[in-house]
Amino acid sequence: MTQVRRGYLYGLGAYTLWGFFPLYIRLLKPAGPIEILAHRVVWSVVFVALVLAVARNWGFLRGLRRRPAALAGVVLAATLIAVNWGTYIYGVNSERVVETALGYFINPLVVVLLGVTVLGERLRVAQWVALGIGGVAVAVLAFDYGRLPYLALTLALSFGGYSLVKKRLGLPAAEGMFVESAVLALPALGYLGWLTWRSDSTFGQVSAGHTALLVLAGAATAIPLLLFAGAANRLPLTGLGMLQYLAPILQLGFGVLVFHEPMPPARLAGFALVWLALVVFTVDGIRQVRRSRSALLAATAEPAAATAAP
Repeated sequence: MTQVRRGYLYGLGAYTLWGFFPLYIRLLKPAGPIEILAHRVVWSVVFVALVLAVARNWGFLRGLRRRPAALAGVVLAATLIAVNWGTYIYGVNSERVVETALGYFINPLVVVLLGVTVLGERLRVAQWVALGIGGVAVAVLAFDYGRLPYLALTLALSFGGYSLVKKRLGLPAAEGMFVESAVLALPALGYLGWLTWRSDSTFGQVSAGHTALLVLAGAATAIPLLLFAGAANRLPLTGLGMLQYLAPILQLGFGVLVFHEPMPPARLAGFALVWLALVVFTVDGIRQVRRSRSALLAATAEPAAATAAP
C-alpha cells in the first residue's frame, strides 16, 4: 500500500469518527456538558500518556520547559479547544446538531479570514468571493433562526483559532494533545471532585455501560486526532481539504435524519450558500495548487534543459 493511499485511509477514519460523534455524545446523557467535557479531558490525558509510554517519547517535555512562549501557546490552544469541545457537547445535547455541523462547514472560511486579520495574508479574488457568499449565508441563517447562529460561529472561531495556534507551535499530534489536556486536567479533576462531593456526578451512578463510555471518551477524542496527524503527513493539502467536509456532512445527516431536527426552506437556503462558498473556495485551492506545481516543474526543467544544451 502506498503512503498516499494509507493517508487517505487515515483521513477517512478520522473524519468518519468525528462525523459519528453526535451519536456518541448522546449516549453520555444524563451527564451534563461540563461533566462530559471534564471526563473527555481527564481520560484523554490517561490515554495519550499510555501511547507516549509505549513509544517512550517523553523527551519533548524537557525541551518545552525551556520555551516559555511555546508554553503560553499551549495554554491558549488548550483554552480554545476546551471552548470548542464544550460548545460542541452542549450543542449536541441541546438538540442543535444541525447548527454544530454548520460550524464545521464554515470553519475553512474562518481560517482564511484569520489569515487575513491575524497573519496579514493577501487573498485571491475567488477567496474574497467565497468569504462574501459565506457572509450572506450567515445573514440568511440569522434571519431563519431569529438570531445569529452563535453556536456555529463559536465552533468555527474556536477551532480556527486553535488551528492557527497549533500551526505556530508545530508540536506533534500526540505530544501536543498530551500537554494541552494536561493543562486542562487540574480544573477538570477539580470540577469532577466538586460534582462527587455534591452527589451530582453520574460517573458510576447510572450504569456500567455509561461509566465505560465516559472512560472511553479519552480514546474517542485521541484516536481521530492521531489518525488525522497520520493523514496530514501523507496527503497533499487539497486531498486533506476535500476530506474535511465528510464530518459535517455526516453530522448534518444525523441531525436531520436521525434526530429529526427541523430544516425549513430558509435554513436549507443558508446551508446551500455555505456549500456554494465552499465549492468556490475548494476549486480555487485546487487551481492554485496546480499552478504552483506547474511553476515548480517549469523551474526545475529550465536548469536541466540548460545543462543538456551543447
